[in-house]
Amino acid sequence: MQVTAIAPQEINHRLAVFERECRRKGLRITNQRREIFKAVASSRQHPSAEAVLLSVRRTLANVSLDTVYRTLSTLEQMNLLTRVGTSSKEHFDGDLRPHAHFICTRCGEVYDVFVPQTSNSWEPQMLPCGKVQHINLQFKGICKRCNR
Repeated sequence: MQVTAIAPQEINHRLAVFERECRRKGLRITNQRREIFKAVASSRQHPSAEAVLLSVRRTLANVSLDTVYRTLSTLEQMNLLTRVGTSSKEHFDGDLRPHAHFICTRCGEVYDVFVPQTSNSWEPQMLPCGKVQHINLQFKGICKRCNR
């Protein structure tokens, strides 16, 4: 399956949202935070923390894996990215449009799935147990590549 590139204007939009949210929450926009966010926001491949580290080290050689994990956790808490995957291998997604994920149980690859939605199917709602703030729908199975 070929992965298409993300348009530069979409990456710039995601970076603008990142900067706006950091300012709103009083979080400094450091080079490390920006590059870690950019590594996730500019990828359709749902990179793992280790892949983010390798990407960021191309421009910032002294970034540690611990810094990457802490920053990814902070960005997730700020709703700027989503954690996807299994307990054994987590991936991160910077595409905040409503969508689900398909996770291959053989190779671990993560694919975006844009499900046709009904009028309010992705909107946070009140449930008897509380208010939904985030929906994380994951399908698991064997991808086409592994099934061959």
